[in-house]
Amino acid sequence: MKEKKRFILKALIDVILVNLAIYLSLVLRFDGLIPAGYLRAYQHLVPFFTLSHLYFNYRFGLHKRLWQYSGLREMFSIINAVSCAVALNIILAYFMQERLPRSIYILTWILGIGLIGGSRIFLRMVRSGLFSTIQPKGGHPTLIIGAGQAGLMVTKELLHNNENKLKVIGFVDDDPYKQHSELLGLPILGKREDIPDLVKRYAIEEIIIALPSVPGSVIRGITRICAGLPARVRTLPGIYELIEGKVTVNQIREVNVEDLLRRDPVTLDQGEIANYVTNKTILVTGAGGSIGSELCRQIVGFCPQKLLVLGHDENPIFEIEQELKNTCPQLNVIPIIADIKDREKLRVVFERYQPEVVFHAAAHKHVPLMETHPEEAIKNNIFGTLNLAYAADRANTGIFVLISTDKAVNPSNVMGITKRAAEMIMQKYSLISKTCFVAVRFGNVLGSRGSVLDTFKEQIQHGGPVTVTHPEMTRFFMTIPEAAQLVIQAGAMAKGGELFVLDMGEPVKIIDLAKDMIRFSGFDEEDVPIDIVGIRPGEKLHEELVAPGEVVSNTKHPRIIALKPDRFDVQQFEAWLRELAYYAYTAYDPEKAAILLNSITRLSKKAKAERVS
Repeated sequence: MKEKKRFILKALIDVILVNLAIYLSLVLRFDGLIPAGYLRAYQHLVPFFTLSHLYFNYRFGLHKRLWQYSGLREMFSIINAVSCAVALNIILAYFMQERLPRSIYILTWILGIGLIGGSRIFLRMVRSGLFSTIQPKGGHPTLIIGAGQAGLMVTKELLHNNENKLKVIGFVDDDPYKQHSELLGLPILGKREDIPDLVKRYAIEEIIIALPSVPGSVIRGITRICAGLPARVRTLPGIYELIEGKVTVNQIREVNVEDLLRRDPVTLDQGEIANYVTNKTILVTGAGGSIGSELCRQIVGFCPQKLLVLGHDENPIFEIEQELKNTCPQLNVIPIIADIKDREKLRVVFERYQPEVVFHAAAHKHVPLMETHPEEAIKNNIFGTLNLAYAADRANTGIFVLISTDKAVNPSNVMGITKRAAEMIMQKYSLISKTCFVAVRFGNVLGSRGSVLDTFKEQIQHGGPVTVTHPEMTRFFMTIPEAAQLVIQAGAMAKGGELFVLDMGEPVKIIDLAKDMIRFSGFDEEDVPIDIVGIRPGEKLHEELVAPGEVVSNTKHPRIIALKPDRFDVQQFEAWLRELAYYAYTAYDPEKAAILLNSITRLSKKAKAERVS
């Protein structure tokens, strides 16, 4: 009913404006003394002229547009609508044999565009608050970083929302062409290096970073400049989070660690993914974990027929099941409590549900812990993967996607070696199976359970110290949704045997991450010290995503590359697996199993030597 009333109101305003344009045309043409004959012609024609204008206004969608956000495109719509209406009016006058001077139509065209367009511009000015830019008295002095579109939008919101009690003093922008200029009557005061001086000069209490599309390195630089200043630093979400193009005060939030990694949003080929996910039975292992649960959330959007959420821990599986059912009640979510080390249970699951796509995210991933319990990493990461691959092969599953890690590249620890072995299992089965086996490799995920962020947060809460293993240690990072989306996209590109690597951006120093988290928590290094504790067993100073012998090729997705992995002797690999199983299960000799693990690199070296000879 509201929409109907709004439509009628807009139509009535247009009726008044159209009639005014036609009448003013006559007044201007005859200097206010309209001859009686032309006045009668006007009275006969005006109902038809009005209807023609309303018709073309409707056809060009003038009643649907949000004029408070109008621009050139909307003005072209008005020009087109008025032009078509005037052309039709000329035809109507000819057939009705009512004569009006030709100049009337030209004047009507000019006045129609001016009045109708002017009314929309006036509405935009009123709705945007351009007539009332009075700042709140006694508000907190605020500096906006970024004098672009986002800075413009957030400033408008702050200028006309007196409840926020923020008083915008001006802008900071690195663009040299914007220096000494004004935006909304407020000065652009300098560049980012001027921020400390500006904070002191204007007693700034709030700094808002209005740069939603810049990379994380820029945000990192700005937050470091602002470190130690007596001003609260806040930001807008990334551009991919600003859905409707309008900034509100509620979207301005504290800077978080994810802002420091900010990259372009992931673009997915919706049709390609739908082809292999929609109306299919999908199995996600490790579905209660960080990556597994996010994969489930992303998959739901593609309407699978069934979603099997498998894990050995009942509480996380229950939680993700309830979340998915609340999000998408019509979805058929089937929780499965199972351990991937249990081959017989997996056989039953695959025979009963016949999954068409498998995302294998279940794994032991804690590097130091797996160094002390290598047999558990062997059983779960290697033989659990082998069990799943065997079950998928027997059930003729369509696509099997293994979630791997950068630690599988030139592995130096038990966890990395077991994940490299899992990748080799994928390679082996891709040679003998009808199932399309692929692996996806990426680095650390921000916010995943047990991640360095969790450790740092807990240490900061206890007053420190924050422990960093080495001042030069770097790691690749990405967000959980980013990783899950790219994994699903990689599955859509799979043909069998590929090893996909996700674009992780630039590596980040762990010590810089620790300093940023201390600062975001409202402390400095005097309050929460950083201790350098030394590299732990199995850790590398710098991780890699591509091994020296792997051949890199681009894919059609800019954030995913494909690798042609090193060849290895499959028979020797199978013999290695049998010996490993003996030490892990039968003899139960973790030390010998760990020693045998380290010989995995020799398998690919032998294959290289055989190719060379």
